[in-house]
Amino acid sequence: MLGRVKTAVGLDIGSSAIKIVEIEQRREGSRIVNYGVADLPPEAIVEGEIMDRQLVVETVQNLFESREVRPRHVNTGVSGRGVIVKKITMEKLPLSEAREAVHWEAEQHVPYDINDVALDFQILDTDVGPNQMQVLLVAAKRDLITAHADLVREAGLVPAVIDVNSFALQNAAESNYDFLKGEVIAMVNVGAELTNINLVQGGVPLYTQDLSLGGNNFVEALQKRYQVSREEALTALRSKDANSSLDVAPVVKTYCADLGVALERSLVYLKSNGDTDHIDRILISGGGARIRGLSELLGDKMKVPVELANPMKRIACAEGVFRPQETDDLGPQLAVGIGLALRKAHEK
Repeated sequence: MLGRVKTAVGLDIGSSAIKIVEIEQRREGSRIVNYGVADLPPEAIVEGEIMDRQLVVETVQNLFESREVRPRHVNTGVSGRGVIVKKITMEKLPLSEAREAVHWEAEQHVPYDINDVALDFQILDTDVGPNQMQVLLVAAKRDLITAHADLVREAGLVPAVIDVNSFALQNAAESNYDFLKGEVIAMVNVGAELTNINLVQGGVPLYTQDLSLGGNNFVEALQKRYQVSREEALTALRSKDANSSLDVAPVVKTYCADLGVALERSLVYLKSNGDTDHIDRILISGGGARIRGLSELLGDKMKVPVELANPMKRIACAEGVFRPQETDDLGPQLAVGIGLALRKAHEK
């Protein structure tokens, strides 16, 4: 008996596109067996708020139907201002007592009414000082989680896991890369409206932040600079030929400058906490990661190696799922979905 194959589906609901990834988990390893991407119009989701709920629900439903994805339990994720991730130091306690104490500690660190948030935590180090331990605190506004779960249910699906997108991205990266001991990795996910930043060392998130910067900023800046349509701006940003479209470098430089400032500020904060004062390399992903010149200009700004994340570097793909060269183009865009699908699988 080979046993039943376990499968999991990652559902990534972004501002500009819905992405799904279905992964089988076999004894010999994980394998992508299906995926789908469906674009959303700019007005469907604005600043993280769903403006056209019916359209988003129908897009999810149509994507599952067109791609013939059968599992209905999905792993999905949230991000944005309603999510707080913070590493804190507190009194050393046994796990049985830590949950109540973390709730009290969270009141000091979460800028919302503690009764309005869902809390989770992980003990990172039980010996960081005299009778102290280090804890990773995760808080998300309940109305954000409820709204997200309700949307998934409206599409006829079951939200099995609701994760944080930056953690899903980290999960995808750690499944595909070997990181050196002590190496500090900045995982940067460039979405349409948000850029997720997660600085990780030894598997531990040191600093997590969502910036209100993304692909839409590139598009709007190009439209304003050259008086072109949204479609023309998108074509220019996605083009690999520097001579065949608008000069996007000035716009990309501005984004890299803003992103660089955010990364430098994160290092100031981490240094003050005694964590780290440097970044060793940057992995970029997301729908905006392949914008022409982004990797090079960000590397010039930060003076560290910048690499386009490949979340399928070590994950097998079933035959015929992707066309030749398609994995290179789609990989960065599917990174969060892959990370979500790699969470605990459900049996068929």
